[in-house]
Amino acid sequence: MATVTRSAVGTLPGGRAVEHWLLEAGPVAVELLDFGASLHSVRCPDRAGRIGEVVVSPLRVSDRFGAARYFGATVGRYANRIGGAVLRLEDRTQALSANEGGNTLHGGTEGFDLRSWSARPVGDGPRAGVEFRLTSPAGDQGFPGRLEATVTYTLGDEGDLTIDYGATSDAVTVVNLTNHAYWNLAADADRTVLDHELQVGADRYIRVDPGLLPLLGPSEPVERTPFDLREPRKLRTALAAADEQTRMAGGGFDHNWVLRPRTPGTTVSAAVLSHPASGRRLECLTTEPGIQVYTGNHFDGSVTDLHGRPVPRFGGVALETQHFPDAPNRPDYPSPWLRPGDVHRSTTVYRFGIGP
Repeated sequence: MATVTRSAVGTLPGGRAVEHWLLEAGPVAVELLDFGASLHSVRCPDRAGRIGEVVVSPLRVSDRFGAARYFGATVGRYANRIGGAVLRLEDRTQALSANEGGNTLHGGTEGFDLRSWSARPVGDGPRAGVEFRLTSPAGDQGFPGRLEATVTYTLGDEGDLTIDYGATSDAVTVVNLTNHAYWNLAADADRTVLDHELQVGADRYIRVDPGLLPLLGPSEPVERTPFDLREPRKLRTALAAADEQTRMAGGGFDHNWVLRPRTPGTTVSAAVLSHPASGRRLECLTTEPGIQVYTGNHFDGSVTDLHGRPVPRFGGVALETQHFPDAPNRPDYPSPWLRPGDVHRSTTVYRFGIGP
């Protein structure tokens, strides 16, 4: 039976306590924080039954204001990048908070990852979890409309962690919510993810310019590129096949794959991450049209993890289910626009298991 309990851990500047929630079901334990509606920890067994930490998180909550800002957090109002930090509405151009050069990244200077969300326990029996809520006022980081957002984490008896996102707005706006957890299934055994195998359920990916914004034109086939992860491929091997795109992203992946079509509202297997040495396996399913894979190319040891160790380059891999980058400015992409009276809904599932 899944259970949920609450405690407190750490404080924010000014002394406010950070709520800490623990979900448990069988051998899987998940820790959440109300700050950033964050996925702070996941502990699960390897093939020998040894429990290990598979999420890379900072040792101190205060580190989330610095180099560990996005680790495990819910990012929004718009995950990924919006070019030129502008939205083009029907009657005007809306300037947004520019926090990465001249672009908006993950919602701006003070995105949802830096907010304290309200929280309440939900579910019972085979599934239990926490619902986080946040009100983003009109004009927040430049975005139009008052947005009411929810993020609900539930853990099931099968060891599957489901994240359900919801949002409504009183004016036309954009929304693109995702979780920015970094995964390392080796736990204590290996400091990088280079010996992990990754499979992505996509035949195409989005090429980017030096600002990591999509190039004009259609997506590109993954065939005969480092982005061909249609079959499981060791990350060390994939990244060794460097091209202009991986070099531009800092020597690794920071790109969006175009997931294969499916019936709207149903989940598709977006990615499977596995660590052959430990046997741990993570499958990611989603209703979203894309997945951004970031391999920690810019980690430099400045973040200390939960075990007190510096996080090295390639120390974790993010699997961010989402709409495509700069979609508000690309009418050829699936629409991220939300109108009054409509409800934004999105689901991502992480299934933990043991591979062959």
